[in-house]
Amino acid sequence: MKPHQKRPDVTGSAPVIFLFNHDAGHQVAHLAGIAGAFALQANGVRAVIAFGSETIMKEVQKLLSPEQIAALEWQSLALPEMLRALTKGLNRLLPVHRILRLYWHNAILRKSLAIVSTERTCLTLKRHWTKFHGKDHCPAFVCVPHGSGDRNVSVHPAFRNFDLLIVSGQKVVDQMVEAGVSTPERCRIIGYAKFDILQGRTAEKFFDNDNPTFLYNPHFDPHMSSWFDHGADILEYFYQNADRFNLIFAPHVMLFFKKVHISPEYRVTRKRPDIDPKYYDAPNIRIDVDSARLFDMSYTLSADVYIGDVSSQVYEFLYRPRACFFIDTHSAPSPGAMPEYDFWNNGPVARSAKQLLPLLPDHAEIALQYRTAQEQRMAYTADQSDPRPASERGAEAISHFVEGLNTIVPA
Repeated sequence: MKPHQKRPDVTGSAPVIFLFNHDAGHQVAHLAGIAGAFALQANGVRAVIAFGSETIMKEVQKLLSPEQIAALEWQSLALPEMLRALTKGLNRLLPVHRILRLYWHNAILRKSLAIVSTERTCLTLKRHWTKFHGKDHCPAFVCVPHGSGDRNVSVHPAFRNFDLLIVSGQKVVDQMVEAGVSTPERCRIIGYAKFDILQGRTAEKFFDNDNPTFLYNPHFDPHMSSWFDHGADILEYFYQNADRFNLIFAPHVMLFFKKVHISPEYRVTRKRPDIDPKYYDAPNIRIDVDSARLFDMSYTLSADVYIGDVSSQVYEFLYRPRACFFIDTHSAPSPGAMPEYDFWNNGPVARSAKQLLPLLPDHAEIALQYRTAQEQRMAYTADQSDPRPASERGAEAISHFVEGLNTIVPA
């Protein structure tokens, strides 16, 4: 197989591929703006969007300007219909389609300078290519983590295998270094790229009253999510207090994507409880389990109060400091110990809905009590030292990185 010459002479042939391979669209806004900004830079490198479905492609394009869309190349990673249909059921339990798409299109993906992704699944290709072709014949792998949370998943050992980590703030660098999965030299701080889509947007009004609006945002992991054991009690509380409070029930988009949830890390499998139909008819409750608003920050921008468990979306809510409440369903803290996750320091932590609900009427006072701590954590989490949009900073970081690559790209 005849290789191209090494970088930088390969410029103009091998592209940088921005990989959008998830089944849902919740990771798109972390990377789309960076891809668009990269395509418009005068760096001589082609920029390709590789997308797993037409739905994901449209989500990407919604966040780009016409100029950016035209400057990008577009590559479908769709599976043959028969293969997709045969594996549809299994994909409800495991990320089968994500893996299959990578291997089905691996020849296209390998002919790149770098693959930029928001998730770790793509590293299966790096392991495969390195084993059979050697590391010098493998594209570089760049990660833009989707979120800036404080759970151990944020410092997964697999991050060691990325050649570059583009992160939101110093907090993430410190987490990676402390966990031994990266060095400061392999990290670039750019700010929180998803916040770029908030420019020019204002809070929306979702109810025909002026009562406080609470956002309930449970995670999908069956070991840590509050939905499985406490969700019904939370919905019932707001159902019974229709004259006082509004509720937006907006879980992680993957919670209702599957009926059965498996947590490989904690070896827990649970069937997801459904929603009582009566809550759909309540005038003070908005239920959304599958729309793009679950991840475009419409709700985190507009709600007055946040209720969650372990989702990093709390940092998207804290774009503006406001009251936060958390439910810890799984840890076993000793008396006086710090919370297991740092984001639980942004508000009171309850062990159950029974403990949580009496605290909610005091949300205004709690917002004031935690405001300074929230502002400090946000500054640490999402860097604002550069006035440019984070997407521009991210595109520049990738450009500088690929300029120094010595990867041999197969013809």
